[in-house]
Amino acid sequence: MKAVDLMTPKVITIGPDATIAEAARMMLDNRISGMPVVDAAGHVLGLISEGDLLHRAEIGTARHRSWWLRLLSGGTEPAEDFIKSHARKVRDVMTPNVITVDESASPDEIVRVLETRRIKRVPVVRNGRLIGIISRANLLRALVSVASEPPPTAADDRELYERVFSAAKELAWDPRAHDAIVVRNGIVHLWGFVSTESQRDAIRVAAEEVPGVKGVENNIQVVDPVESGAWGGII
Repeated sequence: MKAVDLMTPKVITIGPDATIAEAARMMLDNRISGMPVVDAAGHVLGLISEGDLLHRAEIGTARHRSWWLRLLSGGTEPAEDFIKSHARKVRDVMTPNVITVDESASPDEIVRVLETRRIKRVPVVRNGRLIGIISRANLLRALVSVASEPPPTAADDRELYERVFSAAKELAWDPRAHDAIVVRNGIVHLWGFVSTESQRDAIRVAAEEVPGVKGVENNIQVVDPVESGAWGGII
């Protein structure tokens, strides 16, 4: 099992020249707490989260450090605080130099990155371009799927994954409709969120129709799309 088998393939992203207002609106509209910042070629430039937008001059929450902290920082921190609270572009407030993992990274490598960097999620890249994201929840889903099963036939499962993903993608009414797909020994485990039971069943049926699928465990949840925060965050 590799990063590409565990990741959430649909990731909400934003460009570096987008405005702060656009970033905030995108997070609200998609019920996420943050997202990768990518260039036109899909390279990860940084990460912007709710935390980057907390201290803003517009709403009177700009950070004001005491004089002795300003003295100790040599002026660096006050300047950074000013940029965070006044800049209009995503590139100026994002967290740069984001850690990523290659699509071929093993679960052990992914866990080491999450633990050593003290982060909850890590972008997955292919040839330097973003193709997905892995969170601790993705690892737990994989554990639930394989904990009591015999060793898988990796080649067959990988092929089934591609087929099921393509079938589910055709029915993706929402970016979170199929948050993750795990295939073990021909059994498909579906995870994600939809707004109606019929959408949930349609994705299950699409997976069941894929040749070679032995069974489907449908863990997709039905949530009210208008409830604030109901879909959780990717970042």
